[in-house]
Amino acid sequence: MMMRFVHLIVVAALVAAAADVYKIKFESTMRAEQVARLAAEIKRERDAIAALRAEWAQLDNPARIQALANRHLTLKLLDPTQIEQLDRLPERPPAGPPTDAIATILDALEPTSPTGAADGPAPAATGAMR
Repeated sequence: MMMRFVHLIVVAALVAAAADVYKIKFESTMRAEQVARLAAEIKRERDAIAALRAEWAQLDNPARIQALANRHLTLKLLDPTQIEQLDRLPERPPAGPPTDAIATILDALEPTSPTGAADGPAPAATGAMR
């Protein structure tokens, strides 16, 4: 009876080992397929990068850019008389208080009463923007 029990345990261990080996083989096959998919995706991405680099090289070609500039821009050659020495440049105008052009326009558009005072309170945004 004892031998049957040992044989039963050994057979159960062999079945468990076979199931475990099958599980490991299945997982390794799945991993190999995943690696193959990732390798194919990496190759596609590298091919796309190579195509984009080739396109960029074509677009960045100086001769192409010069032809586009000649066709679409009305540029003139630099006249040597346009270059001036730094000490011959005029002085910078004196710095005054900064002016707010929009506030000046808004102040000019504000209606005034016959006495010269503004009709009603002035908008808060006009005074805050100065």
